[in-house]
Amino acid sequence: MTETVDTQGVSHLENAALALIDEDELVAVTQALVRQPGENPPGEEAARVAALVAACTARGLDVRTAPLAEGRENVHALTTGGGGPRLLLLGHTDVVPVGDGWSVDPFAGVVRDGRIIGRGTSDMLGGLAACVVAMSAVQRAAEHTGVELSGRIELVAAVDEEEGGLGIRGFMADAHEMPGRVSYCGCITAEPTDLQTIVAARGDCYLDITVHGRAAHAGRPSDGCNAIYGAARVIESLRAWNDELARSPHPLAGPATWSVGIVEGGQGTAIVPAACRIQADRRLLPGEGPDTVLASVEARIAGLDLARDGLHAEVAMPMSMPGFETAEDDSFVRVLDGALADSGGPGLPPGGWTAACDGGYISRDLGVPTVVLGPGSVNDQAHRPDESVPIAELVVAARTYVRAAVRLLATRAGERPTGTR
Repeated sequence: MTETVDTQGVSHLENAALALIDEDELVAVTQALVRQPGENPPGEEAARVAALVAACTARGLDVRTAPLAEGRENVHALTTGGGGPRLLLLGHTDVVPVGDGWSVDPFAGVVRDGRIIGRGTSDMLGGLAACVVAMSAVQRAAEHTGVELSGRIELVAAVDEEEGGLGIRGFMADAHEMPGRVSYCGCITAEPTDLQTIVAARGDCYLDITVHGRAAHAGRPSDGCNAIYGAARVIESLRAWNDELARSPHPLAGPATWSVGIVEGGQGTAIVPAACRIQADRRLLPGEGPDTVLASVEARIAGLDLARDGLHAEVAMPMSMPGFETAEDDSFVRVLDGALADSGGPGLPPGGWTAACDGGYISRDLGVPTVVLGPGSVNDQAHRPDESVPIAELVVAARTYVRAAVRLLATRAGERPTGTR
C-alpha cells in the first residue's frame, strides 16, 4: 500500500518546534540539574529527581515518578499524542562521585568559553536537558499548529545507572508486567557521543572474586595458605585474558576487556592472609551473555589449580548490563541520522561506543531499535575533573530530537510514520 504523508503539515510542525529551541533555556535546565546532588555511590538522586520533575512539569509535560527504594525514583515524562508507538528517550539522573582536581565548584554549573562545567554535565545531565526542552517544543508546536502526533514522546530518567542498574531493571520489570504493553518505534539514549549516532555499544558486568586461604603467623608462613598469592595468580590470568580478547574486536564497538579495579586482602603484616577479594570490570560485546562470561571465569580460575596451594575461590557477578547492536540500515537509524545531519551534526558515520548504557536493556528485552546519541564526550569529559559540555552541542542535540520526533510521530494517512515497526 502506498504511504501518503501530509508533508506540508509535518514541515510546518517541525519548523514551529525548532523555533522554540532556546539556548538560554537549555543552559538553565542543565544548570538546575547540575546544582543538585546525585553522586552514586552512595546513590542520592532524590534532589535531582525533584529538579527534573519540576523542569518537566513547568513545561506542561505529563510527569510521574516510580519509587524503587527509599529516596530513589525513576522519572517518566510524556508529551501529548496518539496511542501509536512512542519514541523513547532514555537517560539517568545519577552521576559518578566528584573526586579531586576541580578548578571550579563541581555543582555550580559555571559557564565558561561556551561550555557548562560541572559534575554530570556531559554524563549526562546536558542530554537530559536537551530531551526535556525538545519534548516541550514538540508538544507546544503540535498544539499551536494542530498537527496530531501518532504517538507520544516518553522520557525515562533512571536512577543508579552508574552502579547497579536499579532504575533500568525496575523499568523493565514494569514494562513486562504492564497489561497491553506500550510499544516503541525506537529508543534514543541521550548519553554523550560527541553527536555521533551510535548503533553498537558494549555491555558491562562486574565480577567479585574472593580467594580463600588459611591464616597463620608470618614467622612460619608455611603453616598457612596465602590468599593474596592466589589472588595475584588470578589477577595475572585476567591481565593475560585481556590481551587475548584484544585479538577479536567487534568491528564497531571494539574488543571485550578486563580491568581489575579493587584488590582487598589481609589483616596485618604479620599475618598470612586468609582471604583476598578482587573486583573486576568485564566489558561485554553486543550479544554476549553474562551467564556465559560467568561460566568462563569460573572455568579459567579452575584451570589455575589453586587447590594445590590449599586455596579456593568464590565468584559472583553483582551487576551486568547488556550491549546492543542496531543495523545501520534500520529505518529508525536512517531517520535519526538524517535529523542529526539537518540539525548541524558533525557528519560522522554511524559508529560504535566502548562505554555501556541502559539502552542495551531496551534493545535486548523489548526488541526496540536503539541508538545512543547525545551532547558531550564520554572519552574526553565524562568521569573527569572539570567535566563540561559544549552549549552548541546541547542546541544541536535538542534540534535533532525535535526533528526525529516529528518525522517519526507526525500523523500520516492510514500508515505508521517511516522508521516505525
